[in-house]
Amino acid sequence: MITGVGDRLRRTARADGRLPRTARADGRLRRTAGAALGRRARLRWVHLVLGGALLMPYWMLSVVLFGALNPNQSPARQLLLYVLSLATSLPMAAVTALVPMVRGLEGAAARALCSAPHPEELAAGPARSWAARRRTALWYVLHLLFGGVVAGMTLAGTPFAVVLVCGFSGTEEFVRMWQRHFPAWLASGPALGLGLLLLIVGTNAACGALLARWAPALLGPTPEERVAAAERRATVLAQRNRLARELHDSVGHALSAVGIQASAAARVLRSNPDFAAEALAAIEETARAAVAELDTVLGLLREEDPRAAEPAGPTLAGLDDLLRQLGRAGVAVDAELAPGLAGLPEAVSREAYRIVQEGLTNVLRHAGPAPAGLRVALTGGRLEIELTNPLGPARPSRPGGGRGLRGIAERAAALHGGSAAGSGEDGTTWRLAVWLPVGGTT
Repeated sequence: MITGVGDRLRRTARADGRLPRTARADGRLRRTAGAALGRRARLRWVHLVLGGALLMPYWMLSVVLFGALNPNQSPARQLLLYVLSLATSLPMAAVTALVPMVRGLEGAAARALCSAPHPEELAAGPARSWAARRRTALWYVLHLLFGGVVAGMTLAGTPFAVVLVCGFSGTEEFVRMWQRHFPAWLASGPALGLGLLLLIVGTNAACGALLARWAPALLGPTPEERVAAAERRATVLAQRNRLARELHDSVGHALSAVGIQASAAARVLRSNPDFAAEALAAIEETARAAVAELDTVLGLLREEDPRAAEPAGPTLAGLDDLLRQLGRAGVAVDAELAPGLAGLPEAVSREAYRIVQEGLTNVLRHAGPAPAGLRVALTGGRLEIELTNPLGPARPSRPGGGRGLRGIAERAAALHGGSAAGSGEDGTTWRLAVWLPVGGTT
């Protein structure tokens, strides 16, 4: 019965969105204990103790230089020399942290042990600028300073605290010694030991939390590194978009032509076998060319350095073959080609070919076998492409379509050109216009 009442009270508290005060206090206590004694706190303690171990060579060198090990000096002077040794050991540590490899080592240790937010952003390689080296030096000094404090308290304070807590149940000699030196604190010895243990645990938690908070700022990428990484991502993304356009235009055109030719061959297979055989031969030729272009693009995708991948494809010199291929598919193109196209820069000629190819493919997709007009001219230092075709009845669009005109616009923009597309003034024709500066490659 009591259990049932407790369950009802808990369900009511959850329904009201409230918990009893004792439950909230227990939750806070568990979170505090977890932060001080949990796995994350233990990893941070290891990280700090490693910092204390790294501090020891610098400190011992300073101790030797100051002569603090001389047994003939007074204890006060010896303590002062120890403090001065610590003060001089930290600058020596900062100087050694300017070595580029220190950044990668400290970043790896922080990722594994420090539990810093966004650990994937912490340094994984050497410092490549003086700004990164200075940040690493500051982090290294803080790591060694906090590590020295925590390691010293752990090594010296923990045994003393255990003696305070457990020593009163030991020998009578210890009790007499305690009464002689600390007679007023005899009763508070165990409490003092527990307090010292809590101080050690709290210091470890505080120092570990501070280092974890400062790690992204000191071991994370500098503004210059962020800009460089953003530029690399933009370069890779631009190259991927370019390769995607190559696949869309080359393979998409081939599949559209193959579909039209296969449909025509199926319709006249019995009545005109010669035309069907010609269409099948055209399908074979188109498919072979598409496979070759697909292999070229896939080869570029496998390049280790995407920036070095430069699509190699047909240029305006192969425009006659394209027009002949489309003629077999039923698109009669009235072409007006300016002289001198063979002397265009390769990049401009290649992009212009893809633009013409995509424009004529759109005619094949959306207007079917229909006449088209093509004009390619050189005017005022720029290449002008104009493609027109009559608007036919609306044809169903394929899923995932609609990227052709956007790809044309991207190609033109990459060469500092422009494009425009839309129905003509009479509403019966479709017009695509593109202009490209002859020397506008990027």
